[in-house]
Amino acid sequence: MPVNLPTNLLRSFVAIVDTGSMLNASEQVFVTQSALSLQIKRLEELVQQTLFLREGRRLNLTTAGEVLLDYARRVLLLHDEAVAAVSAGRFAGPARIGMVQDFADSLLSGLLSRFSELHPDAQIYARVAGTAELQTLLDRRELDIVLGFAAPNDPHAVTVAPMSWYGEQALVEREVIPLAVLEEPCRFREAAIRALEDSGLQWRIAVETPNLATLKAAVGAGLGITCRTHLFLEDSQALEHERLPHLPRVAAILRAGEKLDKAAHRLAELARETVQTL
Repeated sequence: MPVNLPTNLLRSFVAIVDTGSMLNASEQVFVTQSALSLQIKRLEELVQQTLFLREGRRLNLTTAGEVLLDYARRVLLLHDEAVAAVSAGRFAGPARIGMVQDFADSLLSGLLSRFSELHPDAQIYARVAGTAELQTLLDRRELDIVLGFAAPNDPHAVTVAPMSWYGEQALVEREVIPLAVLEEPCRFREAAIRALEDSGLQWRIAVETPNLATLKAAVGAGLGITCRTHLFLEDSQALEHERLPHLPRVAAILRAGEKLDKAAHRLAELARETVQTL
């Protein structure tokens, strides 16, 4: 008899891969870490294969896990399309939105709360990643809406904001300026390095992380300076120093899929309204 793989297990499996950890995935699929761990254990029992290998704090896919990941994405995509088609316009969802960490920290809870109040029966899938990765998922029809950063002249720009430096004054006065940055690809990382090099200033990467919360902690601890928008540290003043070069502006963009159901279309409208207030 064929083995049935429940979609909730596949969705949790994909969430762990996409977010990079059990903690982040648990927030995305709305289950506890212990429940998520049990789901993966159950999935491994069903396929009779180990799907993850733990190396320190990182979870890496096994060969079997990499094979399953591709099928899991396709199964979930077809599942969600089938639900949307059969529901004939009802708020069956999920409405799939992806956004960069800056927006997730400052906008996600309020945006989803507004959407839930208006449409309590709707289902939401939220993904947090870099702009390039999110746009790839949108092009692959794995997301409906993307909120990210791009050049000021991007055709999908909703609003444009200045980049600013953040960190401790004393760090700027060092001969070699320490930087705290996100992993590549990152528009802010590139802008900071280019601005310093164009000004003839020496720099080094003191902290490199894939996580915005870690970046904030590093800057707050005085390990390096960084460049972001005002969303980065809303309660802190931007760093101003005569030695620091000018930074370019950046656009907040919203991209949406071509065929949105009513739930996703309404979520896109709310997302646009929210970003316009920044």
